[in-house]
Amino acid sequence: MEVSSYKEAGVDVTAGYKSVELIKKSVQSTHDKGVLTDIGGFGGLYAPNMEGISEPVLVSGTDGVGTKLKLAFLMDKHNTIGQDCVAMCVNDIICAGAKPMFFLDYLALGKNIPEKVADIVEGIADGCKMAECSLVGGETAEMPGFYPEGEYDLAGFAVGMVDKKDIIDSSTINVGDKLIGIASSGVHSNGFSLVRKVFEVNKENLNQYVEGLGKTLGEELLTPTKIYVKPMLELLRQIEVKGISHVTGGGFYENLPRMLREGVSLEVQKESYPVLNIFKLLQEKGNVPEKDMYGTFNMGIGMALIVAEEDADKAVEILNEQGEKAYIIGKVTAGNGEVEII
Repeated sequence: MEVSSYKEAGVDVTAGYKSVELIKKSVQSTHDKGVLTDIGGFGGLYAPNMEGISEPVLVSGTDGVGTKLKLAFLMDKHNTIGQDCVAMCVNDIICAGAKPMFFLDYLALGKNIPEKVADIVEGIADGCKMAECSLVGGETAEMPGFYPEGEYDLAGFAVGMVDKKDIIDSSTINVGDKLIGIASSGVHSNGFSLVRKVFEVNKENLNQYVEGLGKTLGEELLTPTKIYVKPMLELLRQIEVKGISHVTGGGFYENLPRMLREGVSLEVQKESYPVLNIFKLLQEKGNVPEKDMYGTFNMGIGMALIVAEEDADKAVEILNEQGEKAYIIGKVTAGNGEVEII
């Protein structure tokens, strides 16, 4: 058979043009004074604000959304998943004390449906505005025969900047320092292979109202990952933060040690904050051991940080004033990087 056009091969170039037109407004709504290019160029140009920075250090982070996308497909809801993608990147770079400057996305799909692309990018733009960073570019790749027609993958990366003297490197952490936890909005974007297995997710049960959640299962699970950039930057302006950990895949046991120096460990008091009902439901329905829960999910704490004991109450106060729910959830102990949950 003779294939006479790219469209007959499954790639609709005109749909790509329409997608660009539909996303322009969302993309431009994220731009600040540093953005030097408009949508459609080969590269995104950005002039950083260097005011007050003596030794600029760039900090970058990249991630995707993972199998949480499967729920977006089943529910045909695509305007929040972009926030997850942004959050997974910007929450990582704030751990070094860096302010995000710009973000780029990569969207690969089986069929380019411009309205769906516009919904996805709307969520990305929303996340960028929450993180006060600019969406300066991206790539939409139509890949028929590689992705099923109704499915896509989404990834991205963010670049931020911090003055070298302000990098958070764990060097000042001492035994007796306090561990602060900031509440998550739910499961965020990790552990969804286990989530899907436990709930045996399908269109029908995702749309079922769950009394203990106060919403449908799908609404709960698609709740976007919280973006912690603004409250963390405000906290960094007011007190010394010695270590920061974004609680993502691997839960407490994998992520909390990443902010520790040699010679110290962490003791977490699990009764010090309220565990969200979705995690209780997951543990009960899946008969998941408690250690596996804390080793897979954020368990209601999306961001954790270490401050001096005398700064702990002030840190909680600042974060709560920023609209977060923060708690003193543990302390630094002598050890070799272990996390003990008691």
